[in-house]
Amino acid sequence: MSRTASDPSPARPVARGPLLLVALLAVCYAVAGLGAVASAGAGDLYTLLDRPDWAPPARLFAPVWSVLYATIAVSAWLVLRRPRPENRAAMVWWSLQLAFNLAWSPLFFAARQYGLAFADICLLLVALAATVVAFGRLNRPAALLLVPCLCWVAFAAALNLAIWIADTS
Repeated sequence: MSRTASDPSPARPVARGPLLLVALLAVCYAVAGLGAVASAGAGDLYTLLDRPDWAPPARLFAPVWSVLYATIAVSAWLVLRRPRPENRAAMVWWSLQLAFNLAWSPLFFAARQYGLAFADICLLLVALAATVVAFGRLNRPAALLLVPCLCWVAFAAALNLAIWIADTS
């Protein structure tokens, strides 16, 4: 049986090359940009917070996140280059972790709701871990690319918790 142009079969090819990578990078950096807008003046606020001694300097966050957003995009691209039904669930987790990531900056910096930000970053950790597991079943390098992000977010969660505790005492 031959396939027609109107056949919605999953075997139909999708854009898997450089354009898809550019689109995923655009999505990730749009999240970064929206987070930056929502956290205008974050550097000043960060220096005023009661931070633990192990807190990194404010200037470290932008370069780290710039690299992490690239790895988030490339990991999704590695998964999506090979179309298969399992990609859908994995990309739901990927999208959720981006949404939780996007929500954190306005909660922490704009609203100064450190407890809500901590709840959000915990949900981000769960979604990110689920993404790593789902990607690991589909493409091991894609999953490994997310491990530094998972570690950084775990560190950021600990920092968020320490700041929240200091703020409430």
